[in-house]
Amino acid sequence: MNPAACQWLDRTAIHFAAVRMARLGENEFHLDAALSLLQRPDFFSTSLDPAELEFTAPNLFHFPSARAGDSAVNNVAHGRLYPCCEDWTRRPVVLLLHGWNDVLDHYYFFPRHARKLNRMGLNAATLQMPWHFDRRPRDLGARGNFLSADILRTVEAARQALADIRSLINWLEEKKCPAVGLWGVSLGAWLAGLTVCHDSRIGSAVLTVPVARLDRLIQEVPFCATIRAAVKGRLIDLRKLNLAANQPLTDRDNILLIEAEHDLFVPRETVEELWRVWGEPPLWRLRCGHISVLGARGLADRIVRWMAAKAGAPALK
Repeated sequence: MNPAACQWLDRTAIHFAAVRMARLGENEFHLDAALSLLQRPDFFSTSLDPAELEFTAPNLFHFPSARAGDSAVNNVAHGRLYPCCEDWTRRPVVLLLHGWNDVLDHYYFFPRHARKLNRMGLNAATLQMPWHFDRRPRDLGARGNFLSADILRTVEAARQALADIRSLINWLEEKKCPAVGLWGVSLGAWLAGLTVCHDSRIGSAVLTVPVARLDRLIQEVPFCATIRAAVKGRLIDLRKLNLAANQPLTDRDNILLIEAEHDLFVPRETVEELWRVWGEPPLWRLRCGHISVLGARGLADRIVRWMAAKAGAPALK
């Protein structure tokens, strides 16, 4: 795709993202409380009960969040299971994790990816991240947002998302599924990356345009200007949430990084840095932007084949 077109798409998305960011007063960003929570030794804890899934339709489920907060709506995690066959628990599962306010993936691309995975003999599942879609309280407006000038809200959301991912994995393990893989995009890729660094059960992971450096995202990307204005130059030490500050517990050959060369959200050098720090796992460099990579021709098919090979799953007839 033409580099100018790629960057036009990214700039347009950044503009609309900025519109959705709440503007808070200087006493509302709770920086000290956020940093205190981030330093807790159990922040990345894997000691969680299996999720208690309730199916409201054949494939639609929800469960109480593993890290409940002050919003009843956000405290219910929603997802969808795409089984590849009747005896689905004997096949690996790929958990698809969407990006920030990522309507395109969650509602359009992920169902298509799931069907492709099914044809390759893999189950698929989706999970809504905190403060997204069915989990967003309507009365909070822009304040009900994963990324917020309320830094405590963002740190709590990250902790809650990681806990929900792990509790769902615990449920799949309880069902005796042989393997679990992660396929995340942008924010979802960041969460997938943190998960593989703190949970040794992940068999494979695809990180598409991952937010490798959360600190740089907040410091540099235009839609985070409200966050920068709120903290008024105070240091936001979020290095613990940078992927390069952690090391994967999954075999590096089973981690695929996907970089977009014309990305205006995630600087490509941060993905290159992550690639080096993680011991040079497979890296696909694409001539796309952050948004245009979602529809890159043939990319989903390549990823599905890669994940199927890593899972060792025979394709269904």
